[in-house]
Amino acid sequence: MPTNMNKIENDLKQFPEKLYQSMDNLTRPQDCRIGITPAEVIYTEDKVKLLRYRPVVDLEQRHPTPLLIVYALVNRHEMLDLQPGRSFIQNLLDQGLDVYLIDWGFASRAEQYLDMGDYIEGYLNTIVERVRTDSQKEKVNLLGVCMGGTMGTIYAALHPEKIKNLITFVTPIDCNIDEGLLFTWAKASDVDRAVDIMGNIPGDLLNVLYSLLTPIRSIDKYVQFVNKLENSKAVNNFLRMEKWIYNSPDVPAEVFREYVRNIFQNNLLIKNELNVGGKPVDLKKITMPLLNVSATHDHIVPPTSSKPLLEAVGSTDTTHLEFNTGHIGIFVGGSSQKTVAPAVCDWIKAR
Repeated sequence: MPTNMNKIENDLKQFPEKLYQSMDNLTRPQDCRIGITPAEVIYTEDKVKLLRYRPVVDLEQRHPTPLLIVYALVNRHEMLDLQPGRSFIQNLLDQGLDVYLIDWGFASRAEQYLDMGDYIEGYLNTIVERVRTDSQKEKVNLLGVCMGGTMGTIYAALHPEKIKNLITFVTPIDCNIDEGLLFTWAKASDVDRAVDIMGNIPGDLLNVLYSLLTPIRSIDKYVQFVNKLENSKAVNNFLRMEKWIYNSPDVPAEVFREYVRNIFQNNLLIKNELNVGGKPVDLKKITMPLLNVSATHDHIVPPTSSKPLLEAVGSTDTTHLEFNTGHIGIFVGGSSQKTVAPAVCDWIKAR
């Protein structure tokens, strides 16, 4: 039996006693609030909201071009603002950026038949226009995270005249790769059957699938949690992350069908064969500066999937930054707080 399995087995044997000894701390009220950086809702449409975060630097020190963050439709954007001291959003604000963010809300049966065109040419385009109006700027900086990075890339190809700089974080672009169990599963899945049976794809189901990508790690985190039960700060940190993970919205059925079939299975985006909202998506039309950010130990979107965007676009100003962390750690890891957001801000400010 591998050494790590022996350790897990021993830890499990001690689990009941440690749990009993820490009962007082577990039953005490915990502060597990997430997403608490002050923001104002400045626009709503259906389930979608546009947030503008309260600036923390004086107007004359603020970067003039607004930054719009496009998060994925999977999970929630609070991961970018997990807690004080571990907030990507707060770090951007501290660096003088004017930050807007799309809250996609929780999809219901009302969104079941909305497709990629509805979200990108509909909601996203309307929100970009709202940010342009609110900031009184001709162009915005667009930052997309994971699936949101794919959506942002598509939008930048369709509307390059509205985007000053494009930043993609841990974003699946080329899905014809051998790395990553998620890519293997997606290619082999019967997405039509899944959507026809379930309609919207449950967020809880997707969470189970993500945990199965690294099953030992998914078990071990709970085992290791027991060793931290006497530390109130560690308990609160753990509960915040768990709260984010298990507060996952369902993914609209037709968006899921299109995304898996066109992006993962048929790899149409990198081939320049994708159509969204009846419009062809040509990556060569992305001529604005591009920053592509990946994580070395990303088990969900390996760097080999995101880096091909650099060669596929028409821009002559492309930069790739890779950080020694994982898919989530790039935003919430302790060392990431001192490296990731400052590097992104420096890149933006130079342009």
